[in-house]
Amino acid sequence: MKKIHTTVLAVAALLLLTVTTVFAQKAPAKATSTIIRIDKKGGIHDHGGTLLGHIDKNNIVRNIKGETIYFIDKDGNVIDAKGNKLGKAKKNGFYLNNNGETILTVKDKGAEECEILDPQGHNLGTTHKNYKLHACAAHCLFLKEKNTPRPIN
Repeated sequence: MKKIHTTVLAVAALLLLTVTTVFAQKAPAKATSTIIRIDKKGGIHDHGGTLLGHIDKNNIVRNIKGETIYFIDKDGNVIDAKGNKLGKAKKNGFYLNNNGETILTVKDKGAEECEILDPQGHNLGTTHKNYKLHACAAHCLFLKEKNTPRPIN
């Protein structure tokens, strides 16, 4: 009788383990694609390759409709189309909000490409080295275009 009882418990445990393994929810895989990408021609793309806007030769960023979103003045100030200061893009790859807090940084990834990183070091995208100053503001354009409820400052 004891042998039958032990066998039944072993089979039940095995079934429970199998069912639990089959129906267990797996943690979502970490996304390997970037959120935003700025190419060498100044095109701003989302992770699927959709063009969101572009950076022209005068450092003015326009959305896909041609509307001015922001520009960066000679002092690194990021100014929106209404004249409001959004923050400051520093030449060392840091983007600061109006309170002086670091919002994003840029880190060299290769000869022509840089990673866009949040303060915790998470990769939010890539930018061509010629557009380092635009990394944060371009990311903000992406968030605005996708209506993501994430604060930018």
